[in-house]
Amino acid sequence: MDDRMKTPWGELAPARFPEDPRDRLRAWDASDEYLLRHLAEEGVELSGTVVVVGDRWGALVTALAAHRPTQITDSYLTQEATRANLARSGVEPGAVELLTTRDTPPARIDVLLVRVPKSLALLEDQLLRLAPSVHAGTVVVGTGMVKEIHTSTLKLFERILGPTRTSLAEKKARLILTTPAPSAKPAGSPWPYSYTLPDGIGVVSGRTVVNHAGVFCADRLDVGTRFLLQHLPETKGGRVVDLGCGNGVVGTAVALADPEAEVLFVDESFPAVASAEATYRANGVPGHAEFRVGDGLAGVPAGSADLVLNNPPFHSHQSTTDATAWRMFTDAKRALRPGGELWVIGNRHLGYHLKLKRLFGNSRLMASDPKFVVLKAVKR
Repeated sequence: MDDRMKTPWGELAPARFPEDPRDRLRAWDASDEYLLRHLAEEGVELSGTVVVVGDRWGALVTALAAHRPTQITDSYLTQEATRANLARSGVEPGAVELLTTRDTPPARIDVLLVRVPKSLALLEDQLLRLAPSVHAGTVVVGTGMVKEIHTSTLKLFERILGPTRTSLAEKKARLILTTPAPSAKPAGSPWPYSYTLPDGIGVVSGRTVVNHAGVFCADRLDVGTRFLLQHLPETKGGRVVDLGCGNGVVGTAVALADPEAEVLFVDESFPAVASAEATYRANGVPGHAEFRVGDGLAGVPAGSADLVLNNPPFHSHQSTTDATAWRMFTDAKRALRPGGELWVIGNRHLGYHLKLKRLFGNSRLMASDPKFVVLKAVKR
């Protein structure tokens, strides 16, 4: 596999974060290269304010660093990958402005480049946030693999920004070309979105959940989390971690059931941690909680946690991988005190019990149904 990204301005070797030499997944794809080639071939003027949204591992802003772009991302890992890739390419610090999807975007945008995200809700929210900064002369180009661009994707660009068409496909990648119509007045963003939890899930039954755009299963309670909520362990104080917290409903359930518990909500997604805090506050939960955006449990002292609750993702953008789950389990083992427990919810077919046995030396099935298992591992 070619490990060099070809751009009109030379070749780069961007990497994912955290960098793992065993990981064969690249930090870019054909859609990134297609977008950069289009900018060069069309002679797009890049001297104004260039904003790049959804740049997955920083490959786009690294290639465009000479034009001092602004990157907007929902991901802490993307920001860390971007910093590492910029440094690897010898880019001076500060050449790229790094913003999150929770930050205020630049007041004027001359070139808007959008790497289409997996979440249609996140795309909608970001286009609505950026629309006031787009003017009639703004160059708007989206990019993605053909399988990632749907009619609904194009309708969002059309409704929020202006007339939209697509390019021919190249190497299974496609461009989205939009002509801004600043006179358009799109409706306000529906995000954050709140709903009431169903009955039958313990202490959080009937409680409120708040979801910012881009959070997994933002418009309903996903079935895996529902199953975990029905089988949560009892706690008696101590330090509890909701690892990969999403909208925070699991950690909120622990805090409601046990006001003596100290709950740490952790996720690499900025919208997720914002959602978790909003969910926690919306329910008037007593006790102490901490909300952290970060790379798993990096920075959490070893031996400081009594219980870690985890529903690990098994996708990284469009790729299926168990690397994130393995890192979460490893982080949990380090952060747990002796006798501390990791509880994991996962699809049966993922075989997490084997990973837990390999890492902890033990794994116990606590609950199961035809689709999911709840597993417990104890740090010896």
